[in-house]
Amino acid sequence: QVQLQESGGGLVQAGGSLRLSCAGSGRRFSNYVMGWFRQAPGKEREFVSAISWSGSYAYYADSVKGRFTISRDNAKNTVYLQMNSLKAEDTAVYHCAAKEGAYSDSAIRYNYWGQGTQVTVSS
Repeated sequence: QVQLQESGGGLVQAGGSLRLSCAGSGRRFSNYVMGWFRQAPGKEREFVSAISWSGSYAYYADSVKGRFTISRDNAKNTVYLQMNSLKAEDTAVYHCAAKEGAYSDSAIRYNYWGQGTQVTVSS
């Protein structure tokens, strides 16, 4: 199986940047689609971004398009989320996830999940 561990969260002012990392252990995830989801208190978990197994294709929620960039380094078993121009509405726990097969923006399609890292944006 695949185990995922997020890091890089923290407190940042609006307009600032953070880079999240998700390190995998166990089975290599080079053949998995990797995604980022976030969940704010009292809200449902929502899709943020995903990247294909090769890293050639990336997908973004409209709310983060143009501000966030997803990337992966399969040799390091790691996926990243660069977050720029952060807004207070980006405050949430961010989770990375992995799935077999094709791209999806639906959380229920992902097979493996990290525990999450808190991102807080102050305004």
